[in-house]
Amino acid sequence: MRPVRPDDADCLFRIYGDPATNTFNPAGPYPDLTFARTRLAQWLDGWQKHDIGEMAIYDGQQPQQLIGFGGISVRPLGNALTYNLGYRFATEAWGKGLATEFCVRLLDYAFDERALDKVTAVVRANHLASQRVLLKAGLALRGQVNDVADADPSLFYVLKADEWQRNRQEMLRPHTSRLIGF
Repeated sequence: MRPVRPDDADCLFRIYGDPATNTFNPAGPYPDLTFARTRLAQWLDGWQKHDIGEMAIYDGQQPQQLIGFGGISVRPLGNALTYNLGYRFATEAWGKGLATEFCVRLLDYAFDERALDKVTAVVRANHLASQRVLLKAGLALRGQVNDVADADPSLFYVLKADEWQRNRQEMLRPHTSRLIGF
């Protein structure tokens, strides 16, 4: 894993432009490479403003292949700003436990390296696989949030730093390092 770079646009479009990776995304896939470049520029700006953001994810078994993107972004939620965990993997990376490993390692970074107080995540109610990943990574369902206009509410998950610290060793133990970085 590493912070995104300007030359990630083609890979970003390959993953975020794939309809299969957007099955649960009300906005749908990225329409073109120009859109991906614009979003990547926003992600890079997020790193500059907040010193945290989106990462490029690599599988250690295929280190030359970028398999996904994810990270912690600063996101408005009601009247507050939250540190929101999100990710998207290429379809060939699905079902291998990589999303859970990514989330656990990212949470460890967020709480131990960045000293965040709390991390949130928002997931569509029908996206059962992502809900399982968040629960396995230690987040707890706290309610619903209306985050997409003209759509059903999303589920809202939270993990606080003190909860992470209590369970850190247990969370890190089952996740052998298959991802590159961190």
